[in-house]
Amino acid sequence: MPETLSAYLKSTASWAPTAIRLVLGIIFMAHGAQKLFGAFGGPGMAGTVGFFAGIGIKPALFWAWVVALAEFFGGLGILLGLLTGVASAVIIVNMLVAIALVHGKKGFFAMAGGFEYNLSLIVMALSLILSGPGRLSLDRLIRWPF
Repeated sequence: MPETLSAYLKSTASWAPTAIRLVLGIIFMAHGAQKLFGAFGGPGMAGTVGFFAGIGIKPALFWAWVVALAEFFGGLGILLGLLTGVASAVIIVNMLVAIALVHGKKGFFAMAGGFEYNLSLIVMALSLILSGPGRLSLDRLIRWPF
């Protein structure tokens, strides 16, 4: 029986990146939508600019737009499996900056505002860079090596 289970798991392993992509893409599209449109109880662009200005990011308007667009369209790219490696790299940089400017000084645990969650998202994105987008992706359909 263990050989059968092992063979089955090996035959389905190529679907793992697809599962990671779908979850990571939804997470980042939702966060980007919060910033861009005020969706899901988010602050919208005015609130995002205000937050960035409050933590000393200058110019706040420019960086708020960069982050919001990177999250929304990076998440969309990851969700669709389109330019997956590029979108994943954008997400990694976004989370590294979030750790450096906000979460790092609050320690590890997410309950205290720490970087635990950001680190998880970084590893998910890194896994997509290392493994590729998986079976069900536009990159695979188009045969782009992203």
